Amino acid sequence: MRHRVFGRKLSRDINARKALLANLATSLLEKGKLTTTVAKAKFARPYVEKLITSAKKDRLFANRKLAASLSSVAFKRLVGEIASGFSERHGGYLRIVKQISRRGDNAQMAKLELSEWDKTLVKKTEVKPKEKKAAKKKISKVKTAKSQNAKSKTSAAARRAGKKIDK
Repeated sequence: MRHRVFGRKLSRDINARKALLANLATSLLEKGKLTTTVAKAKFARPYVEKLITSAKKDRLFANRKLAASLSSVAFKRLVGEIASGFSERHGGYLRIVKQISRRGDNAQMAKLELSEWDKTLVKKTEVKPKEKKAAKKKISKVKTAKSQNAKSKTSAAARRAGKKIDK
């Protein structure tokens, strides 16, 4: 009997299941879709949907938990693009599309992919080009001032030695 038995084991111990979930979630959030077995897709779907729901809240502690379980690229894409794009939707962020069986072991395959989200709601985090140019100008001014000071010191030493220097 299966009374009160929750979750899937996928023939793995708890640490392997946690690693599998983290890897599937990271790959899915980085690329937007992935092909895996139906069992793994059904196993990862609620986990990733909970991650997206948590990212939509945009709280510090929630973001720290997400950053701990995902890679930096996946975390940035989740918080920046995906969560804000799904802000109007209440669940149903993923879709499982069954495909043909795998050739080697005849395992039923499926494509796990993110549903379409509203691209107009995505947060835009761009660095202003004016600030970059101003910072580069300050650095170049400092470098030229240092090089001019070095030239003047060498020319003063040469004058003391009695040599003539052209500038």
